[in-house]
Amino acid sequence: MAPELLERRQTPKGEIVVAHLKMSGVKLDSVLPSIVDNVIKKLPVSKIMRWGDGQAQFVRPVHGLVMMHGKRVVPGTVLGVRAANTTSGHRFMGAASILLANADEYEARLRKSGNVIADFAQRKSEIEKQLQAEAKRQKASLGDYHDLLDEVTALVEFPAVYAGEFDASFLEVPQECLILTMRQNQKYFPLFASDGRLLPKFLIVSNMRVDDPRPIVGGNERVVRPRLEDARFFFNQDLKTRLEARVPQLAKVVFHNKLGSQLERVQRIKLLAGEVARSLRADVMQAERAAELSKADLLSAMVGEFPELQGVMGRYYALHDGEPREVADAIEQHYRPRFAGDKLPEGPIASAVALADKLDSLAGLFSIKELPTGDKDPFGLRRAALGVIRIVVENQLLLSLRDLVDAAFGPFRGKPQTDLKMFFTERMRGYFLERGYSANEVEAVLSLNPVAIALIPKQLEAVRAFSALPEAASLAAANKRIANILRQAEAMGEVFGDADFSALKEPAEISLFEALQTASRSAKPLFDSGDFSGYLKAFASLKSPVDSFFDAVMVMTDDKKLRENRLALLTDMQKAMNRFSDISKLAA
Repeated sequence: MAPELLERRQTPKGEIVVAHLKMSGVKLDSVLPSIVDNVIKKLPVSKIMRWGDGQAQFVRPVHGLVMMHGKRVVPGTVLGVRAANTTSGHRFMGAASILLANADEYEARLRKSGNVIADFAQRKSEIEKQLQAEAKRQKASLGDYHDLLDEVTALVEFPAVYAGEFDASFLEVPQECLILTMRQNQKYFPLFASDGRLLPKFLIVSNMRVDDPRPIVGGNERVVRPRLEDARFFFNQDLKTRLEARVPQLAKVVFHNKLGSQLERVQRIKLLAGEVARSLRADVMQAERAAELSKADLLSAMVGEFPELQGVMGRYYALHDGEPREVADAIEQHYRPRFAGDKLPEGPIASAVALADKLDSLAGLFSIKELPTGDKDPFGLRRAALGVIRIVVENQLLLSLRDLVDAAFGPFRGKPQTDLKMFFTERMRGYFLERGYSANEVEAVLSLNPVAIALIPKQLEAVRAFSALPEAASLAAANKRIANILRQAEAMGEVFGDADFSALKEPAEISLFEALQTASRSAKPLFDSGDFSGYLKAFASLKSPVDSFFDAVMVMTDDKKLRENRLALLTDMQKAMNRFSDISKLAA
């Protein structure tokens, strides 16, 4: 850019450089068709088609195109269709051709003459209102319906909600199967009783508003019956084979071509789940049994048809086989949490298996360098690591993350434990920042590589409480200064042990030594009892002695004995104050 086009300009944030450019406008007619064409090409459509004898490709055949600016048609062709000022309404309930006098009347004319609600948000709101009203008439609730609501909104133009029923005998099938069948295959909204039980009723969102909906309802009831029959058949067939009989067949299911079969993976998870359960003082045999059966339902007909039910069906089949409820629950819950905000596994057995499952994936894939890159994470390792963190932290499990990682790497070669531990630290940093802690607070705790991560929330609260003290800023700055002094001393090859009271000379260093001893005696029982806030506050009394020390004492004196003793005193103070957090990270 030519220098004469630039000028310096002062702003409240400092000096900036401004460029003066003159850009000529272009006519809308010359750019709009290509803009629309490019936007359409960038739509994330997985399957496209051709139609007629043209070369245009889209998700469905395109029959019309409206491109207008005010009252004027913008000439152009997109997807083989020439722009016009006419559109069409609902195929069965609206006008075949609607003339638009102005672009602004598009929505209103479609609604009035075409029986089409063009705006997605309005259409969604209308469907939701009708769903809630009909559910109330049926004395039922809709459950979790929002994902399906978005999908159905995109399928209809002029929605009408009707209620249908199915034979109550299908309720002998686990309700998760019926719910998934209705939602996924038929786009129906199942209805539930107040206690969460599935009712033999469902709601249909039709694209037709009619006076007599019985033909529409009857047709949908006939269509759903074979789907429910299939679900019942799959379930009854699966019950004929015990889960434990399916386990050997996992040898034929590949987990990863470099990490072996699902059977080999299950064997690793079983060993690790046992170790975790032992650390939690939980029933080791139940944890190992749940891990052994955890993937067996992958070979069931129901999970083959509906992969989303893995774990869920395992629980039903385990209970049918007479397994303990703790084992059955762990089979279902070991996939948790599957997404942000998902429920966590409940109880030590389920937590042990869930941790083992996720840690095995992480260790195995790290060992073969299958790591997340940028926005790509094909194996969901970020989600798995966050799952481990959430289970340990939110279930308050006093486990060593370091030991968990080391145990998970046991069966693998390469063993890049350090890489995985750093990966966990990054995930923890994001996790605690999202929970509202400041970057300095999080860094203060995580920089010391905490082992018992279940204690981190309490430690962060302690750091936050300490930060609010009037002495905090001064002590944080002092800690930063101490860290720099000790780092320089180490670089110079200084060697020193514990501080020796008899070698102290200056009144300021004697006062600091005595104040540190007093504060440490008060703080120790607080730390031992888990009162981290009280522990840090106990050292607030050091502010004056520390300030006096740095005002009056030369640490790096020529006297070797004095120098080493003063370095030892600063080391003792640093260790005491930074037992679970690096206070120097709070310095501005």
